Formats: sequence, structure tokens, C-alpha cells
Amino acid sequence: MNPNIAPPNCLAGIKVLDLTQFEAGTTCTEALAWMGADVVKVEPPNGEAGRRGVADPYYFMIYSANKRSITVNLKSERGLALVKDMAKHADVFTENFGPGTIEKLGLGYDVISAINPRIVYAQVKGFGEGSPYEKGLCFDPIAQAVGGAMSITGEPGGRPIKPGPTIGDTGTGMLLAFSIVSALYQRAATGKGRRLQAAMQDSVMHYSRGMFIRQAQSGQAAPRRPAGGNAPSGIFPCKPGGPNDYVYLLTSRANPEHWPRLLKLIGREELIGDPRYDKAAARVEREAEVNEIIGQWTRQHTKEEAMALISGAGVPAGAVFDSMELTNEPSFYERGILQTMQHGDWKMPMTTWPVRFDGAVAPLKPAPLLGEHTKEALGEWLGLSAAEVEALHKDGVV
Repeated sequence: MNPNIAPPNCLAGIKVLDLTQFEAGTTCTEALAWMGADVVKVEPPNGEAGRRGVADPYYFMIYSANKRSITVNLKSERGLALVKDMAKHADVFTENFGPGTIEKLGLGYDVISAINPRIVYAQVKGFGEGSPYEKGLCFDPIAQAVGGAMSITGEPGGRPIKPGPTIGDTGTGMLLAFSIVSALYQRAATGKGRRLQAAMQDSVMHYSRGMFIRQAQSGQAAPRRPAGGNAPSGIFPCKPGGPNDYVYLLTSRANPEHWPRLLKLIGREELIGDPRYDKAAARVEREAEVNEIIGQWTRQHTKEEAMALISGAGVPAGAVFDSMELTNEPSFYERGILQTMQHGDWKMPMTTWPVRFDGAVAPLKPAPLLGEHTKEALGEWLGLSAAEVEALHKDGVV
């Protein structure tokens, strides 16, 4: 066992009834599972949509690590009753079905909170209650569009671009996970549960809240401009010129020493104090010239060399690493940040929870096979015997 890996067990004893699917909701419950909660994923007999919607299980594996899976036919009265029985014993109930679906199933907040007033009932929707788009369906790209993220991503004058990270899905899930833990903390004092609702549009707007600084400064909508707001700041090409052979460097207005440090590094000391480039405002006006001065130097180096040299000179810089380069970096495995998941016959490297607890990161347990824990979980939660679970199976309930 890697000494850098140990379960945090912060939420040991917390039971989560998980009716989520795809990514936003499943990210939330996966985070709770990493913290030690017993997350029981309730799936239909043919599996949740994120499990069956693709040709291979990699998508499901990434977002359902550390959980248990049971299959329940919610279209049967006995199956619905079974989930309600589990809700009596749960601390948290989570769902991210389309608008109105959970109520049609008979598992809405009013029903579940009446069964268990202590339960934290958590929902992810695309749009918040009262929104003109409340009944609209939403996936990550939609959330990033309507939440403002796309409007500030891309080159000035170019088309809006969807950021690569799924802040609409995973970002919303993380906000909800934190809120669930906060509600559980409060419940310890009040004895009462809470209803939590996270809208993906609202969450993306929260993550993009820096755009309102630009708007307040200018009185105009925040523009598409690379982060930094100074020159040189941005992506610079490196050799050998592959699709990700770039380094991002940033000089800050708050530290005027970044510019002369950079000039010394690239052998252009004669430009130190040059009035054309000496002040931040002057460099912004001559941004294309400034970028070319830096680009001439970065093109002579690999991105790794450029990052090491620029960082060593006291200027923030980062190579643009792709997924394969990150996967092939041994230190991530040595530190436990990347671990290997085995899911049936499928295998893949995956990031674990990135926060260390007392120097260790959480272990990665494989995403469950469909219905893998039906007997086990129903036995532990409801006290059902193996024979009783088998009878439910024969009747098509589980």
C-alpha cells in the first residue's frame, strides 16, 4: 500500500441514497464517498443512463468511484417502497433527474422529508426555481453558455469557446457536496434536515464571478481576453511545435520585477528601462511586439525547458501538459494523486481526491458493477436476508 494513501473517513457512518446519473450529481456523491460516506447508488435494472449511454464503461468509472450499486425497479410499487424504506435510514438523498421527474416517481421532497425529517435532500437542476428556463434540460455545455463562462473564453474578437473542464457538471457537484456537508454539520445541532437545490447555470455564474470585476470597471460586458490583463501574459509557442507545445507565462502589474527578470533570462537586457516597454500600460499598447520578443525565445526551447527556466527566474509559468503527459508522470502515482482503477475487465488511471488529509490522499475504489452490492446493501441498511433479496429479484423488484 502506498504510504501516501489512506482513507480520510471524515464522513464514516453517513449513509447516502444516490439516485443521480451522468456527471453533475454523480460528482457530488463521489466526493462524499471519497470522504468515507456509504454511498449506495440506486439504478434501474438496466443501469443508470451514464453507465449504458456509451460503448465502454470509462465514463461511468470516472464519476462513480468508491460507491456501491443496487438495482431497483422504481416502476413497481414494491421497488418504490423499498427505496422509501432506505430513505428512512439515510442521512442524504440526492437526485439530478430532469425537471419534475423525481416528483412523478413519488420521491419528491415532501414525500421523503415526511418519511425522514432529518434527511438532507439534495438536488441538481439545470436552472433554478423561478428561472424563465426552469423546465429546460441542461448539460455541461449548456450551463457554460448560459452561466457566462463561454462569453469570457477565447481570443479577443473571436468566437466564444467552451472551457474544457466541466465546471457546469463537476463544478456544480462540488458546490453541492460542500453544501451537503455543511447541512449535516448544522443538523448535528438542530436535528433537522434541509432541502438543497443547485442549479447548473447559477453555479457556472458563481465560478465565473471574476467577470463582474471587469464589468464594474468598464461599465460594459466582460470581454474575451486571456487571463492576466498585462503584457506579456499568455500562451507562447515552444519547440518542436506540436499541438500542445506551448508555455503559459504571466507577468503581473502587482510585481513590476517580472518584466526585467524575463528580459534578463532571454538575453534582452538592453530593453530594461526602454520607455517603449518599461511601463505596464506601454507594453499593453505594444502587446504584439512584446509577445514576439518573448516568442522568439520560447520557440528555441521545449515547453518543459521554458517552464523550468522562466519559473527559475522568478516569473510564473506553466507548460501546457496533455492528458497522456500527465498520465506518464511518475510523481503523480508516487504521491497517490493518480491511481489505477480496475472495473471488471476494464482498467484505467484516474485522479483521486486531490486534498491531503494528514499527508495522505484518499484511496480509489472501483466504480461498482451493475447491482454488485444489492444483497449486501439491502442487508446492511434494511436487515433483509439473502433469501428475501433473492425473492425480490425473482419478482423483478431488484
